[in-house]
Amino acid sequence: MQIPGDSQWQMIASGLAFPEGPVWTGERLWVSNCYGQRITQISLPETASRTWISADSSSPWSHTNGLAIGPDERLYACEFQHGMIIRFDAAGVSEVVSKGYQKAPFTRPNDLAFDRWGNLYFTDSGHYRTENPDGRVYRLAAGSQQVSVAAENLAFPNGLAFSSDYQVVYVAESARQCITRFEIAPDGNLLNPTHFAELPGGDPDGMAFDTDGNLWVAHFGAGQVVIFSPDGGMLGKIATPGRKPSNVAFGGTDLRTLFLTEDETNCVYQIHVPVNGLDLPFTKF
Repeated sequence: MQIPGDSQWQMIASGLAFPEGPVWTGERLWVSNCYGQRITQISLPETASRTWISADSSSPWSHTNGLAIGPDERLYACEFQHGMIIRFDAAGVSEVVSKGYQKAPFTRPNDLAFDRWGNLYFTDSGHYRTENPDGRVYRLAAGSQQVSVAAENLAFPNGLAFSSDYQVVYVAESARQCITRFEIAPDGNLLNPTHFAELPGGDPDGMAFDTDGNLWVAHFGAGQVVIFSPDGGMLGKIATPGRKPSNVAFGGTDLRTLFLTEDETNCVYQIHVPVNGLDLPFTKF
């Protein structure tokens, strides 16, 4: 695979506030502003950006991170300030989906992804440490309010991504600077954790698969996107415009555009890549 050069990045939005959670819906890219209390919409190909919705004193939410489209055609978000999962309808009306587990709020919901059956998995990072790690992956069963612990004792779990057959999920453990691979049991629990890849010198953050089974990872603090083959071998790196790339998403008409949120420059960028991104199960919003 021919890895694009770092000079090919194009800025498509600026003036953001710690952008994160990019999600593509066919003609638009949606991006969280983690510390700006707003969600930004970027229309393409003209790359016009605007604030889609902002939190105010009456909102049940304030600080969102990861975003995903659900089977109900709503935009789901990790809300880390209050420890919740929320969702928005097309008009921007918000609703709390889950406030926590066993009557306790989540510690720090970070990133989220749906499987093809509509079950929602999300990371709750906990505290940034490798000793006595308290991070978890939760599962919200499709069409219900049933939240269960799918995996625990993780060291600041961050981005997560499903394999194309939805039998395996990959989780970035930022504090360990590695990516862990889990098999998904019939009941939805994550089993048999194995070491997939290491990313020294920074934190693995958001990530996305292409159709060849390669995993593209935002390497926060190291200023690069790293591409891993299905067996965990490193295929290459793309230097990013700043040292704090936080997340990636495939989009464009042929899913050959890689979008990047970058938190040192507080911008969103795009680059053309030589492979198609893996289709997400739900994209209509």
